[in-house]
Amino acid sequence: MLLSFAVQSWAQDGKTGYQFLNVPVGAHSAALGGANISIVEDDASMMWTNAAMLTNVSDKSLVLGYNSYIHSSNLMAAGFTKAIGDRGTWAIGAQMLDYGSMDETDETGALMGSFSAKDINLQTSYSYLLSERWSGAVTAKLLMSNYANYSSTAIGTDLALNYFNAETGFSFSVVGRNLGGQIKTLYDDGTRETLPFNLALGFSKDFANAPIRISLTADDVTHWSDVNFIQHFVLGADILPSRNTWVALGYNFRRAHEMKVLDKGHWAGFSIGGGLNVKKFKVGVAYGKYHVAASSVLCNVSYSF
Repeated sequence: MLLSFAVQSWAQDGKTGYQFLNVPVGAHSAALGGANISIVEDDASMMWTNAAMLTNVSDKSLVLGYNSYIHSSNLMAAGFTKAIGDRGTWAIGAQMLDYGSMDETDETGALMGSFSAKDINLQTSYSYLLSERWSGAVTAKLLMSNYANYSSTAIGTDLALNYFNAETGFSFSVVGRNLGGQIKTLYDDGTRETLPFNLALGFSKDFANAPIRISLTADDVTHWSDVNFIQHFVLGADILPSRNTWVALGYNFRRAHEMKVLDKGHWAGFSIGGGLNVKKFKVGVAYGKYHVAASSVLCNVSYSF
């Protein structure tokens, strides 16, 4: 049987699995380049990128997310937040990347049937306002992969810290994602895959005299030798016409480079999105390109009870 997904997609280097954790879940973060960790908003989807931001989220917020990823692959997510006292916020979340039905073949390529494949993350986060300007968070994850008759399980942890000065509109964050390891391997020979650890730094800055916010994120900063220096950076800009609307643009240098085909980028690396907040209801939509053969549309809907 050929598990082309497991071999070619998520085990690209033969060592790192669970790469679905790098697929954007939040529309606003995705619109800003897919890696933003520093925008300060009432946005429950930030639990998947920087849980330290949950201290800014309304009590009892439900968020649903969808990403039309590649071809028949779809990412679905759901989360809920609850304030704990004056300083704490607790959240639970789930995300699943379903790759649909795939052909099962033998070693000669003969069709034997079909199988399904999916990756799942179940997580819980706790964010705490350490002081007037500092907040921190820890997230625990249970990761599961199921490809036909093969499965694996892993435990992961995220650690996050944010500094925000409301007077100057300056926000700085550092996030370490996916620390941990496998407890059940996917392969029969016992080969273990590591989690896609990512240490990211980012800042955002509002301007008092203009409805604009700029963001810069340094992504995957522990692997400088893997790609060129500039490819670690993601640029983003928000246009904020009112307190209830946003329009965002982003450019991801690494994605632009990796998606370049025959000296043509096909707009890879660029992303765009917008959102609307109406009382307790919020909706956000983003467009990006994560594969040379397809574009993705990501949307979030949230409601605060």
